[in-house]
Amino acid sequence: MNKLTTLLRKNLKWIICLITLILFIAIIRSVYKESIMNFDNFYYEHISKLISDQMTFFVKMITNLGSAFSLVSLTILILLIPKEKKYGILVGINLITIFVINTILKFIFARPRPLDINLIEELGYSFPSAHAMISTAFYGFIIYLIWQTKISKRRKWISSILLSILIVLIGITRIYLGVHYASDVFAGMLISISYLVLFTSIASKYLYKNNKKSSK
Repeated sequence: MNKLTTLLRKNLKWIICLITLILFIAIIRSVYKESIMNFDNFYYEHISKLISDQMTFFVKMITNLGSAFSLVSLTILILLIPKEKKYGILVGINLITIFVINTILKFIFARPRPLDINLIEELGYSFPSAHAMISTAFYGFIIYLIWQTKISKRRKWISSILLSILIVLIGITRIYLGVHYASDVFAGMLISISYLVLFTSIASKYLYKNNKKSSK
């Protein structure tokens, strides 16, 4: 039993990667069969009950934190911090990589956006949600980097929880605004989690080598 527990702990990230990938594939199959619409309608019906002028203003502010302008601006800011240049390079590579993957997936699945319920105008295909997918990868990687720093554990947890809430809220805003189905958002988050397991594994090797050179 102890050996099994140890084995699971050592391979937890790969188990998470596999589970999220399986769930992503399950959503794809449902989208092609159009059996996912009940799921999508259920979420939109409940979220749309919150629609009001004040809420829409707040939602637009949150969704903008997942926009290309915001994420590129944050990447540039991190790159401008001299001591954190190695982190900035990784953040930039991460952002470009996940953007390319999302663009490819959108063209592969070519799912049209929801009709007649849009509170804002968006172009391009719907599946998977770029805001949800790219924000999960971007802010998720920031969470990973926070845990590589020497700040207190309390600050690490607070930062991680706040960024995780932001990721979820950005996803919800896309459903609220009517520019994505709930399945687009969930799929985007799931594939990003799988991607992050792979990317952080590569990033950890880069940081290890970089730290070794610095210590020398």
